[in-house]
Amino acid sequence: MKKNTGQRVEIDCRKCTNQADCCRFGAWIDLEEAKKILSLGIKGDFFHLEIDKEFPSGYKVGTSYEDEACAFQDLDGLCRIHKIDYDLKPLTCKEFPYENGKIAPIADVLCVIRKARIKKAKAAKSARKK
Repeated sequence: MKKNTGQRVEIDCRKCTNQADCCRFGAWIDLEEAKKILSLGIKGDFFHLEIDKEFPSGYKVGTSYEDEACAFQDLDGLCRIHKIDYDLKPLTCKEFPYENGKIAPIADVLCVIRKARIKKAKAAKSARKK
């Protein structure tokens, strides 16, 4: 039996039935990306500045407070940053549901397509056992 190693599998976000789900808890983004976004005056806030050497600037900020939705999510569920300029959309947001080339652990909770694949795989495994 092949174990899921989290290796990159193709997920096409354009096929997602609810693209706002992945923004339910916000994201960690690089401080320099946050500064560019703030300079445009896009409605939204950043929270929890932290040192993190994994980010290019050495700092990260969150786009949500606690477990709330992303502060840049519009009433229609879409990203205000993306609407203005996709190139300014934070890298972690562009890459989701991937993180460092692998499925992000939170994708099992937030990604509609990922959850559907997990459910389908479990049903198939259950059917094989019968």
